[in-house]
Amino acid sequence: MATGILGHEKLSADSLSAALPHKDPHPLPSDAVAPSLVYPNRLTKAEVLSPLYASFIQVDTDGRTAPIQQVSNNSLILADNLFGLHGLLESKRKATLIYLDPPYNTGMEFQSRQLEHAYSDQLGFAAYLEFMRRRLILMRELLTDDGSIYVHIGHQMVSHLKVIMDEIFGQNNFRNIITRRKCSSKNFTKHQYSNLNDFILFYSKSPAYKWNQPGQTPDEDWIQKEYPKVDKRGRYKLVPIHAPGTRRGETGEIWRGMLPPPGKHWQYVPTKLEEFDKAGEIHWSRNGNPRRKVYLTQDKLVSYTDYGDCFRDAHHQSIAVTGYPTEKNLAMLRMIVSASSNEGDLVIDPFCGSGTTMHAANDLRRSWIGIDQSFNAIKAAITRLRHGLEPMGDYVSREEDDQPHDRSNVLDMFAGLSSPTKDKNGPASKAKASDHQPALFSFVVDDELLEMYPEEIREMALI
Repeated sequence: MATGILGHEKLSADSLSAALPHKDPHPLPSDAVAPSLVYPNRLTKAEVLSPLYASFIQVDTDGRTAPIQQVSNNSLILADNLFGLHGLLESKRKATLIYLDPPYNTGMEFQSRQLEHAYSDQLGFAAYLEFMRRRLILMRELLTDDGSIYVHIGHQMVSHLKVIMDEIFGQNNFRNIITRRKCSSKNFTKHQYSNLNDFILFYSKSPAYKWNQPGQTPDEDWIQKEYPKVDKRGRYKLVPIHAPGTRRGETGEIWRGMLPPPGKHWQYVPTKLEEFDKAGEIHWSRNGNPRRKVYLTQDKLVSYTDYGDCFRDAHHQSIAVTGYPTEKNLAMLRMIVSASSNEGDLVIDPFCGSGTTMHAANDLRRSWIGIDQSFNAIKAAITRLRHGLEPMGDYVSREEDDQPHDRSNVLDMFAGLSSPTKDKNGPASKAKASDHQPALFSFVVDDELLEMYPEEIREMALI
């Protein structure tokens, strides 16, 4: 693995190069120039932030309605999120975390497991980019200075959105592209590699962002491989006490009559290395090479990496789901919410779909606001938050429309919760419907939608 060094750490003259830029008649842009995507109807940032007003109505569980001045925390909003985000900005709301799973620009239609149309993913290329760019500009303004944003996206647009997010949030605030394995290896085509992954673009608003290192409890195989040695104090591993890069301070000085290897420095100042040695935490090899003994602790967690191979979408019949077509893994959302927010912080999902983000935020005692323009999505989210989840089953609904819905096999979304920092697979727990504790939230709609679809919205409120 290559390890880069800073310019002042070079220990030799620059390597020879065959590059002759003076011979190229077409010079490259200046290093100070930032790239951007160009297309018609691209608004300026000021134009995007110019207020767009909408009025919202709260619809209670008995179908009664009342206008509201501003959306409260723990609200589910049926609206175009462009107007929902503008409304939150006007209320001076700030979120510590924004997660979104927008359409991927697949050119396809999506329907639920009940074969109800959920949403259309049919925008043109430039239209999609500007659609996302305008909303991302608003989202940045909604974040606290220590806030973060996660954009879950497919291979179709991940590179284009990376350019747009670099422009909006700044390249220095890019944190990760997380590759998530979404499905099993049976998803393949005949003339290309299997499409097994989607991606999450992780940015912060500033360098000083909230971060609670997430991890999972290691299994026995991992422990024996990573901590193979044992003494009277327990299991341990040996690690180098030097690191790449030269240093001119104490970590570059002589310790025990030796300097760090060429091009490297001690990881600790010599006085600290002496403390380790006196405590029996330095192992000396037969040829006098020192290494540090790192012991396994009971609370050891294995940090998650930028490859998520344990957060697949529902893939067998016992997994609890809503049936919404693009529902994401609940354990993954618990991990994200716990990593980038604290209890009491506000979490926003402007493409909330079936409400997985809201579910995770509620579990972890965060405030939340979810927005979606799909009636099918909001119906799924309301059902989830009020009644829980059901096993995926064999994809076939066997109930008659005129029969009452039996929720005896509903999975209580709050039962048997484990720590999101230690839970690898996020197992669901079964509970009877009578044991379920509904989430408390407000159902809010754009007033124009209520005028256009009063019966449909009332039915959703009564779920």
